[in-house]
Amino acid sequence: MTTVQDIEFKEPSARVATAQAASATSADETDIQGERMVLNMGPSHPATHGVLRIVLELDGEVITKAMPDIGYLHRGDEKIAENMTYTQFIPYTDRLDYLAPLANNVAYVLAVEKLMGIDKALTPRCQYIRVICCELARISAHLLGLGAFAMDVGAITVFLHTFTEREKIYNLIEALTGARFTTSYTRISGLSRDLPPGWTDQCRQFLKEVVVNFDESETMLTRNRIFVDRTRDVGIIPKEIAIDYGLTGPNLRGSGVDHDLRKAHPYLVYDQLKFDVPVGSVGDSYDRYLVRMEEMRQSVRILHQCLDQLPGGPINIPDGKTVLPPKEKVLTSMEELIHQFILVTQGVNAPSGEIYFGAENPKGELGFYINSKGGGTPHRLKIRGPSFVNLSILPYLLPGHMMSDTVVILGSLDFVMGECDR
Repeated sequence: MTTVQDIEFKEPSARVATAQAASATSADETDIQGERMVLNMGPSHPATHGVLRIVLELDGEVITKAMPDIGYLHRGDEKIAENMTYTQFIPYTDRLDYLAPLANNVAYVLAVEKLMGIDKALTPRCQYIRVICCELARISAHLLGLGAFAMDVGAITVFLHTFTEREKIYNLIEALTGARFTTSYTRISGLSRDLPPGWTDQCRQFLKEVVVNFDESETMLTRNRIFVDRTRDVGIIPKEIAIDYGLTGPNLRGSGVDHDLRKAHPYLVYDQLKFDVPVGSVGDSYDRYLVRMEEMRQSVRILHQCLDQLPGGPINIPDGKTVLPPKEKVLTSMEELIHQFILVTQGVNAPSGEIYFGAENPKGELGFYINSKGGGTPHRLKIRGPSFVNLSILPYLLPGHMMSDTVVILGSLDFVMGECDR
């Protein structure tokens, strides 16, 4: 995907590149004249999208140095996981990218299933429903990112438009999982419950309505002179730099790198679905906006295919040693009662070994590394939060820009602090 070509834009200037080079050569020099000012942006500023603190060094209105400071939301999720069974940790994954909890659930459970060697045994219906969950979460997260980004630039109407559609997604999630925000829906070997009656029809109706919202949002932003001037040629990330810093997701694809784990390393049934991976051409804030906008349209395309191809059958692997047995059998069979007791108190019996699994989440690659010594709890669990990695580029990206460009760049990166302070 490229930037819009049918209107005339101002020619890209070399101001940012020149200022970055100048700041790089003078960053370590002593400020003899005392003309630079250190400014704390955050950790409570709304434009930082959470508890992110950025220590900015300013020369007038131009940023000469930027250092992100995280840790204000730290909850120790990785250490908590080592003292819980694999199933007990599922609710904690809701709190990583808390704008896409369903996708977090799926990514974590797929990692555990890979460790147990049952990832290829999932039922077809389970896999399709998981894809539906992931793509609904992608649309929801991108809608919030788009709305907040537009509001940072000054377009409050877009924020109201996107949140109207997110409310519809939350209604679907509530009907599916029983909760709107912290879902804890996925289970090892399957799902906690099947789709409720009439849910697919409600989802189809939502897909018809949300594409209208996309068109309206693009009408307000894509050719808007103010939005274009605030985002185009601002926050340029060259392709090589994006790769060097380990960026993933729309931030990487916005720089022209065609990499999507759903295509590069397919999981679930993504290899059976048709969709395109949008990429940018310049790598600026405007390209990142365009990529996310098109990704939402591709998610709608994927959801239509999943609803059309949704198979019947069970949603869980028929294995009493990994899935809780039905309640009626627990009350009438000693063997089923024992299986339930072991699963609840000790967890699934995972083998020894170590694995890594990465999923294409809305913010980028959400990865889980699990080191197991056997039993129901991990020996070590590490989380690769895409927002954490994406924020590492700020010391390179911000210098040379004006102070007012900071909120634009942060909005275009679309991070969430829940997966930074793990």
